[in-house]
Amino acid sequence: MTQGTEDKRVAVVDARGVHKYFGQNHVLKGVDLTVYKGEVVVIIGPSGGGKSTFLRTINHLDRPDSGEVCINGTALGVPPKGSRRATLSDAGLSRQRRQVGMVFQQFNLFSHMTALENVMCGPVQVLKTPRTVALVDAKRLLALVGLADKEASYPAQLSGGQQQRVAIARALAMHPAVMLFDEPTSALDPEMVGEVLKVMLDLSEQGMTMVVVTHEVQFARKAADRILFMEEGRIIEEGRPEELMGNPRNERTRSFLRMVMGEA
Repeated sequence: MTQGTEDKRVAVVDARGVHKYFGQNHVLKGVDLTVYKGEVVVIIGPSGGGKSTFLRTINHLDRPDSGEVCINGTALGVPPKGSRRATLSDAGLSRQRRQVGMVFQQFNLFSHMTALENVMCGPVQVLKTPRTVALVDAKRLLALVGLADKEASYPAQLSGGQQQRVAIARALAMHPAVMLFDEPTSALDPEMVGEVLKVMLDLSEQGMTMVVVTHEVQFARKAADRILFMEEGRIIEEGRPEELMGNPRNERTRSFLRMVMGEA
């Protein structure tokens, strides 16, 4: 994906000095990341390195203990100027989060709703979109993820790959500024992985701003503008796919890539 000159790019995500503790465990150690409009950033690294936690801090599902995350210039969790509150209310934070779509490892669909109803739910209930408008958009999005024929199906009637594609459509229905994907294929059988990755690749080609945590290195090679290698709560190395995967500078990056690519 071709980017303009840096001074003309729009920062959708801007994380600065993000630290996160769980008890005595210092999980994130001052992580910085800027993601520009239309950019796809893929984060790889060993389990327990802080990748998923960092993704969750971007939309404040896990609030950083220090540091700041801005979405389109708005600092998440920070009350507006003039407010007497020290921290933003849960309702205020929920409104800010609408700019961020997130797809999890588990699909988290409402089992009593059809695929179409799952996609319509957020716009109707949260954004107060008229049902007629939400219906048209939900049909469009299910077609976008290749499930136009599954509108009336309940989650139990869908394969894992189909459920994850509904989850992607549901997140897109909120018209987010950025989509976050947390290991979206890890709970799928191998034969279902490709159908989800294809949808994500299509989104990247359409210019969706995305941050993806995954071990699918071939997807990273095809879709990413930048790949980040993360370990022990820090970004160890980053670069364009051909740079980081073709000639990584850091020995830890090299050894990790040899392991996940099945090389000796």
